[in-house]
Amino acid sequence: MKWPASFFSCGTNCSSWPAMGGKLPGPASGTAPANAYTTESNPIVVIGEQYIVPYPVDLKIQHTVFTVAENNFDITDVNDNPIFKVKNKLFSFPDRRVLLDAAGNPLVSLKQKILSVHRRWRVFRGESDKSSDFLFSVRKSSLVHLKMRTKTSMTKTLDVFLASNTSESLPDFKIKEGWRDSSCTIFAGDAIIAQMQRKQNVKSLVINADNYGITAYPNVDYAFVVALVVILDEMNRNSYD
Repeated sequence: MKWPASFFSCGTNCSSWPAMGGKLPGPASGTAPANAYTTESNPIVVIGEQYIVPYPVDLKIQHTVFTVAENNFDITDVNDNPIFKVKNKLFSFPDRRVLLDAAGNPLVSLKQKILSVHRRWRVFRGESDKSSDFLFSVRKSSLVHLKMRTKTSMTKTLDVFLASNTSESLPDFKIKEGWRDSSCTIFAGDAIIAQMQRKQNVKSLVINADNYGITAYPNVDYAFVVALVVILDEMNRNSYD
């Protein structure tokens, strides 16, 4: 998949830019799948060039507040250095979240579109909701697949459309969930750009809130990946078919 030139301009120097307001996460451990995205000449930039690095990145998403009205997260690297936060937008409906950098600067707003047939979330730059700041949307796939309801084959698919994809004839990315929402894989075409595993501990069980481990692969905007996993969590938590 070839990305528009407007989505990146920093070339191979992106990795030298620290994440705004926070420490740059270090390389991930483990082995990447054979079809993991690695293309240095065509980085996937959606939220910011400063979130592109030439190696895979492991991040942790942890619930910090979970009530009917609030669903907040801390996002850290594996050494618990703060990278991002997700908070409710003050005085807004519960269907709006803001992704902040470690210093508290708003990066993007995540907003559920009310009465959408396919349960669509829309994402805007900063705290805006103007069409000029629209970046991408996520919705349940409109395609119906017949699946055997077995532990290895029951999955859910979400479609991701960039703002430039006005026809939405094909998604720019796909999110495919595993059994019981315990994992997901994010694809750009046939290439894997990120993977998520659900993590549980005593605190998460008590408050009925899941934590997640994420690996974003090289030259993929890891802030974008975090936003996708937060939206996935929201859609699962308020699921209806």
